[in-house]
Amino acid sequence: MGENGEEKLLAMAHHIAKTLGRDDSMTDDILQIFSKFDGRFSRDKLSPSDGDYHPRAYAPPLEPTLHSLNRQISQYLSADHSIWSDTADSSAFLKAIDELLAFIRDWSHSASTDRSVDACLSRADELVGQAMFRLRDEFRTLMETGGDSLELGQRYGHGADPANDDSEEDLEDLEGDDNDHIPVARPVTDYNIIIDALPSGTINDLHDVAKRMVAAGFSVECSSVYSSCRREFLDESISRLGLQKLSIEEAQKMPWQDLEDEIERWIKAMNVAVRILFPSERRLCDRVFSGLSPTADFSFMEVCRGSMVQLLNFADAVSIGSRSPERLFKVLDVFETLRDLMPELDAQFSDQFCLLLRNEAMAIWKRLGEAIRAIFMELENLIRRDPAKAAVPGGGLHPITRYVMNYLRAACRSRQALEQVFDESILSPNEYAKLDSRAASSSLSVQMAWIMDLLESNLEAKSKIYREAALCSVFMMNNAKYIVQKVKDGDLGALLGEDWIRKHVAKVRQYQQNYMRSSWNKVLGVLKLDTSSHADRLEATSMREKLKLFILTLEDICKVQSTWVFVDEQMREDLRVAAIKLLVPAYQDFVSRLQNGPEMRKHGARSGVEEIEALIDDLFRGRNQSDGGRV
Repeated sequence: MGENGEEKLLAMAHHIAKTLGRDDSMTDDILQIFSKFDGRFSRDKLSPSDGDYHPRAYAPPLEPTLHSLNRQISQYLSADHSIWSDTADSSAFLKAIDELLAFIRDWSHSASTDRSVDACLSRADELVGQAMFRLRDEFRTLMETGGDSLELGQRYGHGADPANDDSEEDLEDLEGDDNDHIPVARPVTDYNIIIDALPSGTINDLHDVAKRMVAAGFSVECSSVYSSCRREFLDESISRLGLQKLSIEEAQKMPWQDLEDEIERWIKAMNVAVRILFPSERRLCDRVFSGLSPTADFSFMEVCRGSMVQLLNFADAVSIGSRSPERLFKVLDVFETLRDLMPELDAQFSDQFCLLLRNEAMAIWKRLGEAIRAIFMELENLIRRDPAKAAVPGGGLHPITRYVMNYLRAACRSRQALEQVFDESILSPNEYAKLDSRAASSSLSVQMAWIMDLLESNLEAKSKIYREAALCSVFMMNNAKYIVQKVKDGDLGALLGEDWIRKHVAKVRQYQQNYMRSSWNKVLGVLKLDTSSHADRLEATSMREKLKLFILTLEDICKVQSTWVFVDEQMREDLRVAAIKLLVPAYQDFVSRLQNGPEMRKHGARSGVEEIEALIDDLFRGRNQSDGGRV
């Protein structure tokens, strides 16, 4: 053998020994075995005196090695079936790729100084590209076929309980369903679920492929295939929850009733996406790209971005929509949903690629808070603009009073959310949790007190429509009593405080006293005696006529007030008792001072008291008041 041939033989022997040996000691043992067959394979002939190994001296020849790797890899590149249909084929293919990448790595430092090495490496790079394209196709096939039996959209789309994740019968029942029909999911109450959308074996295969593609510099291509497949799955899962794919403009143009229904579906879809779908995708992504952190984070962002943007766009459309007061409660629902999900979003979208999505969610949440404040401003304008034209019949409860009080009571069911909204800095959920509750509620308390002041001013203006002072007092008494009762029965009382309640209870009593004076002083005036006259001079005035005038005056007042409304049952009873206590003693006192007169002997005092009580009872307990307490 010539000198060049012998050098190649020695290099090949050393390569074999070094490849098989786990360390230098084992390599020496293998070389010792070789030397027994041929002295040329001894350690001193294979090793330089300094003990170092130069890759050019001992690596296998480039051309034969590259030819061998090309032959091994090409047989799989030309295969018309999936390489991963056979475990032996997939293992051999990956092993050949590993050797090709190692080959390039070992010789890449010599490419700049040796043209022959450079040429071989160029062909090796081309072979790597071909292998990566085939790996990409195999990766897609694994993604598409691996999830056929584990389709989340089918489970939730047909209303199955996601907690029963191990129910094989449910999956079998779904196989024959019409896939063209996209049903609406039932409400999900248990979100403590992680879905394994792919079998473990498939995930392991995907990881093996991803590791080689990333090592070869094809991480973008690998991520693209992964994201495309999982994104399609995620989009379909969300659509099967009943949510339409709307642009911001399309959502804004929807009739309000349709938008209300869509908000309900959005809340369900948002909860399922953030609490089930996204965590499941995060877990799958981390397993497929285990140890490949940047690629895993980027792929997760690419998978979730489209669905997340769709969900956030809808919330944004709600935030920039009409400020009509009746929209408050649905806007609050969207606000609270985002607030409650923000901790999950913080955890899932905290890496460099997803941070933009998390920040956009926070920005939209704040815009929803601004929309809520704007809606309250519109409520204030509605109260101011409510005209004082037509009087409410009988001084009853005004519609604006009923509307505003029931509106505020309903709004206060979301007190925590409103406290966050009306805090000037609109803190994040985590920051708000650390805030003192009294400080947090102060802004909301001021807002509620301001609205109550506007309502009272509006009612006082409306009360001036009534010509009779007594009816004016009845109107204010009815509305003030209703306001106080609504405040005391709900969270409004805690916001406005005990001082506010005491002050307005006193106002109700004042309105009652004003009513009593305006209504019954005229009746009492009939019984007023002229203290400058003598009893005997009263005989000139017919006692029968005077007492008759008292009863007639009382009857006239009761007849006029029979159409008046006293909305609160307890208030009616208090007024009835007060009227009797005011009129009956005055009547009895009149009778007692004149009990010796002849007219009184003809007119029994007892029958007069009974008549007075009957008239008052009929006024406050009669059928005209039977519906007065309905609010």
